Amino acid sequence: MGVAVPLWGWAGGGGLWMASARADTTAPLAQRTPATERQGNQVLLNGRAYPLAWRQWQNSQPGQVSTGVSDIGLERRFGVQLANTDNYQQQPAQWFTPQALSLPTQFSSNGVYRLVDISALAQTFSWRMQAQGNVLQIQSPPTQVQQLRIGRQVWGQRLVLDLDQPAPWQIERLTNSRNGSTSREFAITLDATTPATLAKTWTLPTGSGLQSLQVTSQKGRTTLQGKMAGNMRPRVTMLANPYRLVIDIQNTAPSPRSILWAPGIRWQEQTIALGNRQFPVTWLAIEPQQRGLTLEPIWGNQNGLVGIDPLSTIAQRNQATAAINAGFFNRNNQTPLGALRRNGAWISSPILNRGVLAWNPQGQVQVGRISLQQNLTTATGQRLALVSLDSGYPQKGIARYTPTWGSSYTPLLKTEKIITVVGDRVNSVQSSTSATAFAIPKNGYLLVARSFDTDTVLSPGSQIQIQTTTTPNNFNAFPNILGAGPLLIADGRVVLNAISEQFRPPFDIDPAPRSAIGQSSKGTILLAVAHNRLNGPGPTLSEWAAIMQQLGSVNALNLDGGASTSLYLGGELLDRHPVSAARVQNGIGVFWRPGAL
Repeated sequence: MGVAVPLWGWAGGGGLWMASARADTTAPLAQRTPATERQGNQVLLNGRAYPLAWRQWQNSQPGQVSTGVSDIGLERRFGVQLANTDNYQQQPAQWFTPQALSLPTQFSSNGVYRLVDISALAQTFSWRMQAQGNVLQIQSPPTQVQQLRIGRQVWGQRLVLDLDQPAPWQIERLTNSRNGSTSREFAITLDATTPATLAKTWTLPTGSGLQSLQVTSQKGRTTLQGKMAGNMRPRVTMLANPYRLVIDIQNTAPSPRSILWAPGIRWQEQTIALGNRQFPVTWLAIEPQQRGLTLEPIWGNQNGLVGIDPLSTIAQRNQATAAINAGFFNRNNQTPLGALRRNGAWISSPILNRGVLAWNPQGQVQVGRISLQQNLTTATGQRLALVSLDSGYPQKGIARYTPTWGSSYTPLLKTEKIITVVGDRVNSVQSSTSATAFAIPKNGYLLVARSFDTDTVLSPGSQIQIQTTTTPNNFNAFPNILGAGPLLIADGRVVLNAISEQFRPPFDIDPAPRSAIGQSSKGTILLAVAHNRLNGPGPTLSEWAAIMQQLGSVNALNLDGGASTSLYLGGELLDRHPVSAARVQNGIGVFWRPGAL
């Protein structure tokens, strides 16, 4: 958990495809010749490259080719605004049009991306498109900013840019200012030129929420950079007849959003009220019994457990459709601190009797506080209890490190005794001062003794066996378990008790950005994040429990928060700008495979 930066910005996504030959789609749609399907992972928009998934396919009309771009990437990079929908095969979208256009969608073959057919937009606004290799080139008509008007409103400030043509736009930055300032910075860029009379530092009235504004124009692009007071953020609207880009600097609740993104996956945004406190919340509602839909713990290192990465990187490496940051971890050692069990195999043991959420493929969920019991038995009948398995949490006793941890183990403490076990037999006993790292045998494991005498029991040649079980034992039936804490809700009741799970004050009372996983009474899984309240910081744990209840959770577990808080879908972070998102050790991945329908 790190320093929190509550943001409502846009993130960059990435594709995982390679493509083949070239297709010329610059001709009018009706004149195009049939083409084989092409796909790629980069879009060159007006000469600027973005890592976005795209695909071209022959549609139902003879001789016509459709072009699809990842939907959330289209919103983040082009400014196309996605409207609410209950039909995942049609996405209403608005881009300088009086009414939203209904655009067909398709999924990538691995279900990671939902592609919106932009052919109608391209035809309406004279975009020129050309596919070459894995790159889709899109060129929009040249646009000029004709006027910039600034008006003070009761709720803040309004900027209006008059345009002669529609132009792609995006929020490139939305961050807290540095040096302890209470203001926030933003940068909005659009593909348009601006007269020298408008490209300047603007003088602004005081007390309006917008503290500074600088407009620059170069290489066919215009950038508005500014500072805003407190938790204000820019809200952008596009208007037609005439074309205008309206930027409202305000601190009002964002508009609610509900998009059925795929069968069993709904993307939602809503402001939850607790008395006079209002919290914007973003969450995914997952139907675990939907065919082709699974949830699993995920992490970034494909060869072990040590390492931290941005959640978007972890999700893309695992080819997850959606993801949320999950358990706690040691940021210095980059090691997990809590329960991880995937597909019936323990990855890392629970710690400190902290809360976990367990689930199975049938959609059944159980929450509680658990421990992993590992008992070592020698050939002579002597028994020793092991304190942890592949965990970054060092404690007195004997810990076990398997090839799941990686190819080697670097001591976590200065003084440790390393016992190498090959098969079921002790191979060697060494002091941790004799090497910086110890190889973990592929057909064995390491026992690491910390402040614990093993000389009389474990010596070279000793034969040993290990038995493992979970307490309470009813968790043994769940193949997937994720630990974080504290528990928020169990069987419909708030059971928050941070002290009993050994979280130190002021963790239990401080406000912060939050992440959580919950389950509704109907079995829906909720992956939720909240960064701030209107006019203030994020929720406390007790407020977070109340918010999860309002979302419908009857079971809920708090996940790692602060700068780790991240929610991902279809190649993009939904809740924050990627620059502000900290690297994390693990997450919960949602996998949607269209072929299972």
